Parts: sequence; structure tokens; C-alpha cells
Amino acid sequence: MPIKIPDNLPGRVTLAQENVPLILEDRALRQDIRPLQILILNLMPDKIGTETQLLRGLGATPLQIEVTFLHPATYTSRHTSQDHLTAFYKTFEDIADKRYDALIVTGAPVEHLAFEEVGYWKELVRIFDWARTHVYGSFFICWGAQAALHHYNGVPKYPLERKHSGVFLHRVVRPFHSLLMGFDDFFPVPVSRHTEVRYSDVKKHKDLEILIEADETGICLINDEKNRRVFVFNHLEYDAETLKNEYMRDTAAGKNPDLPTHYFPSDDPEQEPRITWRAHRHLLFSNWLNIIYQGTPYDLSELG
Repeated sequence: MPIKIPDNLPGRVTLAQENVPLILEDRALRQDIRPLQILILNLMPDKIGTETQLLRGLGATPLQIEVTFLHPATYTSRHTSQDHLTAFYKTFEDIADKRYDALIVTGAPVEHLAFEEVGYWKELVRIFDWARTHVYGSFFICWGAQAALHHYNGVPKYPLERKHSGVFLHRVVRPFHSLLMGFDDFFPVPVSRHTEVRYSDVKKHKDLEILIEADETGICLINDEKNRRVFVFNHLEYDAETLKNEYMRDTAAGKNPDLPTHYFPSDDPEQEPRITWRAHRHLLFSNWLNIIYQGTPYDLSELG
């Protein structure tokens, strides 16, 4: 939560330079409180598991949040029952006239396809364009981040020779950035993807700032402060067992996957993996929600 301070507090400049969440007394006196409205476009096959992971991250803040789940109308889910979708999900047509404080778009197991070959691509592009005027800030994950970066900035994705799978040491590129408050200089992050975006393409766009990276797996997090978009290519939202379940699934399917790197104790898949990234998951979601909370208008009709 942001700290309310007097407008002329001597330490204000130092705290602001370190991006400590602040709200000046004058604004606090005029600020009304309401729940943040978060729209989650869930593109994952295991929708229930993904819901739980994201809500766990969003629950890392004392802010009151109301969540709306969205799924593509132009794709029929084979892994989630229609009863569940009917009970808990909406389609774009249901919410097209509404406005939200934030949008989250998950990853999807379609990395092997060109973006335009994905069955719901036209619908996704429509949602991306709608978000320009109907959403204050956006948070894109894995393939969702690659898709959004491609649509908004024309950045391509490239296939990897071997899938990046495991828990890799990452580093903070911009200490004291408001998204990274409380982060250690180095910390572990789960990675699970077949494709990547490259530094040379990202650096062509002055609005895109790389905040987290790793020697072994490259770019992890890009921030577009001007357009209030966060692109996260890896998976701080994962549970301890998620990479194990993916490895066992691919092994059973005869895909001969590599053992996830730095994941199983002693590289023994018979041993239970441990979660080592929980604190940074909470920090990232909490910091992002604080940024949304401080900037979004009380009256969402003012968006756009």
C-alpha cells in the first residue's frame, strides 16, 4: 500500500527517487476508495489451476480486488468443462462496453504457431486494441506477453533449439524501479517456453525497458511505462509442482523432454521440488497492483 505523507516532508524526494510507494496528503484527502476491477483473459488449458495461481499472486496485497475471468469465444476448450466456463467466465462481447483498472493475459500452449495462425488471434487482437481505451494497465505473461509485444510493438518471437525449462537465476537490471521494490539483486524464476524475444529487437523501441534478465534464458520482464504495459516471459506465478507436471506430461507423450534445470533436488525427478520464488511472486504482483492503484481514476468512465 502507498504511504500517505505530508506534501512537504523532507524525506519525500529520497523516497520518491527510490520509488517507495507514496501518496501525498493532498491527494489522499480527495481520494475515494473502491475495489480494483481486474480482467483476466485465461488462455491456458488448465484454467482452474491457472486461476488459483494468479489469484494467489493478486492476493498478496491488502487492496480489495474484484476479478472477472474471460475466455475466447472463438475457441472451444478441451480441458475445462463448459459448466465451469458458463459459471465463472465471460466472453468479450459480455464485457466490451465495460472498463477495468487492469487486464492480465496468460500464456498459451501455441508457441509452435505463428501468431496469425492461432485460432483466436483475431479475437485476441480485438481485445488488445480495446484495452488501449478500456483498461488502465496491462500485465502479459509468457506467450501472452510475446503476442502483445508483437501486436503493439512489432517485436517477433524466435524458436529455441531446446525448450527453456527449469528454475534459473535472474538479476534485477533497474534497482529501485517501482515494479521491483523489495527484490533481491539475484533471485530464482521458473521458466517454461520454446520461444524467445531478442535484445536487438527490443532495443529498437525507446518505450520498452528491460527490468529483469538471466544469463541462461535472456529477457524476463519488460516494462512499457508510457503505455502502462508489463511483459513477463517467465512464470513467477507457478506452483512448486508445475514444472514437474509439465515434464511428466511430455515424458508420457513421448516427447523426450530435457530434465528441468536447477529444479529437482540433486536432479532426481523422484524427489519433490521446492518452491524458491514465492516471495518474489508476491512482490511483483503487489508492486504492480500498487502502481495501478495509485494511477487509475476513481471513475473508470474517464479512461480513454
